[in-house]
Amino acid sequence: MKRFKKVLTVLLAGVLTMSLWGCGSASKQTAEPAAEGKQDNAAESDKDLIVVGYAQVGAESDWRTANTKSFQTTFVEENGYKLIFDDAQQKQENQIKAIRNFIQQDVDYIVLAPVVETGWETVLGEAKEAGIPVILSDRMIDVSDDSLYTCWVGGNFIKEGEDAVAWLNDYLEKQGRGDEQINIVTLQGTIGSSAQVGRTKGVEDKMPEHKNWTMLDRQTGEFTQSKGQEVMESFLKSYDDIDVVIAENDNMAFGAIDAIKAAGKVPGKDIIIVSFDAVKAAFEAMIAGDMNVSVECNPLHGPELLKLFRNLKKENP
Repeated sequence: MKRFKKVLTVLLAGVLTMSLWGCGSASKQTAEPAAEGKQDNAAESDKDLIVVGYAQVGAESDWRTANTKSFQTTFVEENGYKLIFDDAQQKQENQIKAIRNFIQQDVDYIVLAPVVETGWETVLGEAKEAGIPVILSDRMIDVSDDSLYTCWVGGNFIKEGEDAVAWLNDYLEKQGRGDEQINIVTLQGTIGSSAQVGRTKGVEDKMPEHKNWTMLDRQTGEFTQSKGQEVMESFLKSYDDIDVVIAENDNMAFGAIDAIKAAGKVPGKDIIIVSFDAVKAAFEAMIAGDMNVSVECNPLHGPELLKLFRNLKKENP
């Protein structure tokens, strides 16, 4: 298989939003058993399909569920594709195993949403040796040889962090609190993931512009609601004067909201909630007044990858 020219596609670069990107339960695709007498035809049909192996992070959040569903509804037989989907359950070792399985199955493309940025050199070298293009979805990787992957499709996480700070500054000014001492805590995502690294950096880069803001603490909530609630409960016990929570995804924000309510405080008023992703439940939380803002990150990568694959096919017949 020919190597493809590297292409960079950015979906959305951090837009402040209250809009909905589709989400729902995502289940692993399985094929219906072929009826007797039709198996040969099914096998012949499969030969004509482009096979995509997708190593997904897991199902830790509403955003991830929507992202998975986007792939499962795009890479279908009607579009000329067969999707082999693997849920890594947020473990890098599971993704490495999945990629090696994809290589053994001689898929046409491998799509990787990496759990963390580092540790991919060996397995992606194996994919390169096999001549299988690797496309990164959502998150980036840190490798010494960027020919190990063909392209990346995702959002600008650093700008998302910067946008969150810009929104918070404007909001505080409108509330007449622009000169107040503002104490902030951050619920970080999975440490070492692109979303965590970028969103943390975006906030860190802009913090020095606000001398009256103090970052009291940062801890990982691992992008999950339960862990976000647990860490927020710890923050509330450690600090009496939290003004703002920055949650690096909506599900951690939901956990923080539960912890704040349990502590007898009012989320969205006593403590400002700044989040990321803008899933449906975040929209509902903003309407209810529990969340103040969510910075949009588009999970609908499936159609973007479909267009990309079709373009690559045209360029490399």
